[in-house]
Amino acid sequence: MNKIKMGVIGAGNIGNVHLSIFSEVAEVEIIAITDVYLPLAKARAEAYGIPKVYHNTDDLINDEEMDAVIVAVPNNYHASLAIQALKAGKHVLLEKPMAINETDAKDILLTQQETGKIVMIPHQMRWESIPMQVKEQVISGELGEIYHAKAGWFRRKGIPGWGTWFTNKEESGGGPLIDIGVHLIDLSLHLMGNPKPVSVFGSTYSAFGPKKKGIGTWGKPNWEGKFDVEDIATALIRMEDGSTLSLDVSWAVHMDTDNEPFVHLFGTEGGASIRGNKGKLLSERFNQPIEVALQPQDEGERLRLSNHFVECILEDKQPISSAITGYTNNLILDAIYESSRTGREVVLNWDYRGGKMND
Repeated sequence: MNKIKMGVIGAGNIGNVHLSIFSEVAEVEIIAITDVYLPLAKARAEAYGIPKVYHNTDDLINDEEMDAVIVAVPNNYHASLAIQALKAGKHVLLEKPMAINETDAKDILLTQQETGKIVMIPHQMRWESIPMQVKEQVISGELGEIYHAKAGWFRRKGIPGWGTWFTNKEESGGGPLIDIGVHLIDLSLHLMGNPKPVSVFGSTYSAFGPKKKGIGTWGKPNWEGKFDVEDIATALIRMEDGSTLSLDVSWAVHMDTDNEPFVHLFGTEGGASIRGNKGKLLSERFNQPIEVALQPQDEGERLRLSNHFVECILEDKQPISSAITGYTNNLILDAIYESSRTGREVVLNWDYRGGKMND
């Protein structure tokens, strides 16, 4: 079998993660890389034995030898690069969030539907062993009907790259909501069985960043830059079937927190609790509450998601974190920001052609 030939756009930290994992996938050959900082692309090429280093994204995307591209760049470039790659006949592994806003996400979704190529958003939390065990219990019906979920991630002092693209709304689209909140929205909807969101009420706050407080260790600050995004967000998302999702995320907050993501599922027959790499199932037997601890099996989530992308290409099937799920996440994110701006509930407008909500 001929190997799937891939190219990487973006040689930074997350691009390097993809390089290290796909180097373990037998069916894949990374043949090209590019980055706005060319010396970094050349260094990655030397480290991983990548034969081609392109000076620009156009040349990489138009490489006729290439089957798929990995897009690992700031959020505001996601749509243009993904659409260009799809139209050039490439499959796309597109970093989260799928786009900087709902409009760009819809453009990606429609292009994916028109070209028939694969778009996968690599939400690694779906592939962690504890969430996968919980998903199995949801599918089997052990939890009954999931009527509510509560999810969040409180970073106490974790503003990344103050003054860089992370804290510039024009480039990032927002703060912790679009950065880490998108992971919790995606995972929660996945575990709930992909109910269709219909309305959102939310608020965002900037209590730390404007004062240059709450700075984390990720990314190098640019004190000449700006901070015009939120550092905490909260929302309630209502689904078509009446179920709800409560979300709270922060980059910085005065709160006793263990800095781990969490998802709690409330079901009619049982519940599930995920916090970091720990989890448990909760139910009642003989009028007594019982708990079953879930044990993490491995740390192979990145390899599993990479293998899934390859499998979808080889078998011509849609990934579980497909373009429609990415669009759904962006629709919710935009609605939370709009609700915060207006102080009112936002009814979601499912304005796209074709496709379906549930994966």
